[in-house]
Amino acid sequence: MSNSSWPDWLPIRSNLTGMSAYGAPQLPVAVKLNTNENPFGLEKELVDKILTGIKEKSAALNRYPDRDANQLRALLANFINKLSNTKFDEHNIWAANGSNEIIQSIFLAFGGNGALGFEPSYSVHKIIAQVTNTPWYVVARNADFSLNIPEILAAITKSKPSITFVTTPNNPTGTASGIEELKQIAVQMKKVGGLLVVDEAYAEFSSHLSAATLINEFENVLVIRTMSKAFAFAGVRLGYLVANTQVINAMMIVRLPYHLSSLTQAAAQVALENADLLLGKVAQLRDARDKLITKLEQLGLTVAPTQANFILFTGFKNTSSQLWQGLVDKGVLIRDVGLPSYLRVSVGTEAENDKFISELTSLIK
Repeated sequence: MSNSSWPDWLPIRSNLTGMSAYGAPQLPVAVKLNTNENPFGLEKELVDKILTGIKEKSAALNRYPDRDANQLRALLANFINKLSNTKFDEHNIWAANGSNEIIQSIFLAFGGNGALGFEPSYSVHKIIAQVTNTPWYVVARNADFSLNIPEILAAITKSKPSITFVTTPNNPTGTASGIEELKQIAVQMKKVGGLLVVDEAYAEFSSHLSAATLINEFENVLVIRTMSKAFAFAGVRLGYLVANTQVINAMMIVRLPYHLSSLTQAAAQVALENADLLLGKVAQLRDARDKLITKLEQLGLTVAPTQANFILFTGFKNTSSQLWQGLVDKGVLIRDVGLPSYLRVSVGTEAENDKFISELTSLIK
C-alpha cells in the first residue's frame, strides 16, 4: 500500500507513510528459487520426532510457554560451541520468532543514536530502522560488493551510530566479510560507544570463521543466526542472538511477554538434538551452488563471489525485470533484488536448478 492509499481517517504515524510491506512475490509456479529457502524437506524420521515433541507439549497448551526458553537457549549455545569452538551458555543466547524479530528488538533496545548499514544489503535492516523511527546511515559497498573499510571507519567517527550492521554472507550479493574487517569495525564502534551487529543468516554455507568467535574479545559484537536456511526450518520461525550477557538482559526488557510459543520451542529443540541429520544437506547445497555458478558462467554471465545458498548474477542483455518476467512465464521464480542488471537465484534441487538453467538459456541465447 502506497502513501496515497491511506485514508484520511487513519492516524498512521508519519514516518510510516510511503512505506511498502516487505516480502518476496508468492506466485503459483513450479520452481520457486526466490527466497533462499533450503529446498530439501525434512526426513520422515525427523518429522516423527518433531510431532512427538509437539504432542507432548500440546497437553499443556492451556499454560504459557517457558518465558525464557532456557532449555532451547542451552541447546543453541551447545550448537554454536560445537560449530565455532566457543564456550557460551544459555545466558549468551536469546531466541525469537525468526531473525527479523531479533533485528527489531535490537533496534528497540539500542537504536537511540541511529544505525549504520552497508548497501546493497538485507533491506529489512533499513525497513525496521524506519518502522522504529531510528536514523539510518549508509555507506555504499565497493563495486565488487566488498566493504569499503576506510569509508566505514570515517562514517562511524562522523555519525557515531549506536548500531552498525554487517551481513555476512551478505544478502543479496552472497559476498562474505573477513574476521579482520569485522575486528576493525568493532574497534571503531567501541570508540563511539556502539554495537557491531553481524547478521549471519547464511553462515552454515560459508567457509569463513563466525563472528561469534569475537564476542569474548569484543563485548560490543552481537551475532544473529537463524534456523530457517541451513536447518530447512523456515516454517518454524526460529532465530537467535549470540552476545554478551548484558546484551541478552537488554533483550529481555524489549521482548513481548511469552513471545516464543511452546510448540516452536519444542520443534526447535528436536531439531537441535538432531542437528547433524538436519545439516546433512549443507555440503550438497554447496556443491550444487558451485555447479550452478559454472553453468551460469558458461552462459557468459558474471557471478558475484558467494558464500551463501544463493547466487547474484549479471551480464544478460534484457533488463532485470524483463528477464525475471520471462522466467516467471516459463514457471521459474527467482528474485529481482532491485539492483539494475542483476538477478538472484536460490540454489534448489538438481531438477529445479536444471529447469532454471534450461529456461534461462532459452531466454538469453
